Amino acid sequence: MTRVVVVDDQAVVREGLVLLLGLLPGIEVVGSAGDGEAALRVVEAERPDVVLMDLRMPRMDGVEATARIRAAYPGTQVVVLTTYSDDESVLAALRAGARGFLTKDADADDLASAVATVMRGDAQLDPTVQRLLLDTMPPPPPPAPAQPAPPHTQHREPARRDQPPAGLHRPAGGDSRSPDGLTPRETEVLRLIAEGLSNAEIATRLYITEATVKTHINNLFAKAHLRDRAQAVTYAYRHGLAHPG
Repeated sequence: MTRVVVVDDQAVVREGLVLLLGLLPGIEVVGSAGDGEAALRVVEAERPDVVLMDLRMPRMDGVEATARIRAAYPGTQVVVLTTYSDDESVLAALRAGARGFLTKDADADDLASAVATVMRGDAQLDPTVQRLLLDTMPPPPPPAPAQPAPPHTQHREPARRDQPPAGLHRPAGGDSRSPDGLTPRETEVLRLIAEGLSNAEIATRLYITEATVKTHINNLFAKAHLRDRAQAVTYAYRHGLAHPG
């Protein structure tokens, strides 16, 4: 059973979510709270697997509560419940460690999918939230203008140690069209992460082993300085490697 805590300052919404989640197989609601401070006390007492967290609440908002929960209880995942007006808070919640984002009109299947996804260690982003994230990102910088070729001369500079001699190509391993030197395969894996696929689904799609997928993910995370899959999704959107929907 996945143990879940519901946090929302609106009693009707909170009680409705508790009732709905209680009807889903494999989920046990172990507590609820009406603000961030109460949420911290419930999480400390119950140590749930997942917290469904509202963002706009009195006393302590969902962003601060998410940051404190993730710092104190890294095994507890947070799925944010947001509205269309919460776009400024979504990025803050992402930085605080939230792994899932749902709008409050989500149905039972959406809730079950979000809980299952973050329990696998993946990120769950509602398409509306994906568009909000994309809209708030600055456009990528324009490409640098091409430098004019140097005038022809008979004198040839000796080859630098970090450059191959003329007529030879650097070994494969980086794609100049991809940011941070990601290889074509790493870029492809990144696009599939942005689509919401799990490691097993990516392995099936690319006809490779799940261990190979994990290797590609570790490599691209290191190159792009990413901490988790939620940051990878944001990175893919920022660099035009994926699009919401």
